[in-house]
Amino acid sequence: MQKGYAAIIVLTALAVATIVVCTGIGPAGTPFFGLSGNDAASLILFDVRLPRVIAAMLVGAGLAAAGVVMQGLFRNSMADPYLLGTSSGGALGAALAIVCLGGAFHGLFAFIGCLAASFLVYGIAQNKGRVQVEQLLLTGIAVSMFFAAILSAVMYSSGQNLHQILFWLLGGFWNISWGDVELGLVIVPAALSLLFFSRELNIFSMGEEDAIHLGVNTEKLKLVLLGISSLVTGIAVAIAGCIGFVGLITPHVVRLVVGPDHRVLLPAAMLAGGILLALSDTVARTIGNEMPVGIVTAFLGAPFFIWLLKRRYAA
Repeated sequence: MQKGYAAIIVLTALAVATIVVCTGIGPAGTPFFGLSGNDAASLILFDVRLPRVIAAMLVGAGLAAAGVVMQGLFRNSMADPYLLGTSSGGALGAALAIVCLGGAFHGLFAFIGCLAASFLVYGIAQNKGRVQVEQLLLTGIAVSMFFAAILSAVMYSSGQNLHQILFWLLGGFWNISWGDVELGLVIVPAALSLLFFSRELNIFSMGEEDAIHLGVNTEKLKLVLLGISSLVTGIAVAIAGCIGFVGLITPHVVRLVVGPDHRVLLPAAMLAGGILLALSDTVARTIGNEMPVGIVTAFLGAPFFIWLLKRRYAA
């Protein structure tokens, strides 16, 4: 436990350092020193880079928290926040807003799409008032494929809006403002509220039947955890589009360091996820003509996922 708390302290210091360093790095090469109150350098630092870095930290923390919950709930280290069709619902909602409304309210439509997809999956997976984790997983895959088919049809008929939809699907922080940061701040209390369920998650990780015998209301636990995770993921998608692998990589790596206790794992993963996404976005905006950050996380995540698969089935 002491090792876990020490890791949280170190990660907190690294998160602060990441915000400072990433804010100071960019194509314009703006220094921190010698700034006046209204010059161009100040605008670049405090109105362009700083909100972008903070938004990336918040989104990364949210995706990592949702990943911790999904991996604990499914008892599978390869689960991530998009497992239940959340990203497909968000992507479809944003695409419809782009095509039908010219891009207006696309963040709101993405958020609504995420929540609708998650609760649709939960509703379909219910059987006599109970939801089996395996059935929830398979239903999520099926709904994801169905939404992906609809999304493909929307993209096929989108015409000149196709480029905008593709950028949304790749994920990024191009037009982040302080308003987006304010929305992202909702992620922190929502994700930290998951700490109240750390004990139940620790018990659930041993198996659903064992959790029932130890007095855990597993059906209520699933509904609450999926609801909070979908809320957090929906906000993240509304801010930055679809960014994969952060919720897969971070919880697994942090678990190797601090152990499986969710009281420590959850805050540590949130800090690590924020650091990972902020650094990835810094790399994305300093390469060429600003690469979408989803490409950077995919470059990191795909090899990691392959390694995880080989490690899992070689054991």
